[in-house]
Amino acid sequence: MEFTIRNMEVDDIPHVQSVARTSWHSTYEGIIPIDIQERFLQYAYSDDMMRKRIEQSFFYVSEVAGQVVGFAAFSPVKEGGKAELAAIYFYPEYQGKGMGTALLQAGIKHSIGMKELFINVEKENEVGTAFYRAKGFEVVSEFDDDFDGHVLKTVRMVLYVPVWTSLPNGL
Repeated sequence: MEFTIRNMEVDDIPHVQSVARTSWHSTYEGIIPIDIQERFLQYAYSDDMMRKRIEQSFFYVSEVAGQVVGFAAFSPVKEGGKAELAAIYFYPEYQGKGMGTALLQAGIKHSIGMKELFINVEKENEVGTAFYRAKGFEVVSEFDDDFDGHVLKTVRMVLYVPVWTSLPNGL
């Protein structure tokens, strides 16, 4: 399947919101109550919040035939070379097609000085957990997280990034 990875633009906001809503409902069905999912999505993916996220993070989209089918958001690299993968989601029918790996690679490549990439994932999110393990992420901790009154079992994982992968021109 041919796809393109590119920087997210403001015009992509409605498409990213659609991917987020669909993938959240698919991923967290039976894990997070629907009303809590909806409150989170309305806040975290509102137009205003999306504009802020585009300005304050590295946000990439994956396109197939000109349609946004997935996205990933990375924090800027902080002191010590640490960064966060804040989100990576796809329409369910586009999972397992190599786009998640491509988005992950784009974020790492463009995050100069990244040494460690962290992600928090719900323990029962088996697809997400399997993806991160397959990419070399390791569990560093597990904890209970109060998510709008619902307790999530959260796994914190890290990917140790070889220095050469996040240097200008891949040097």
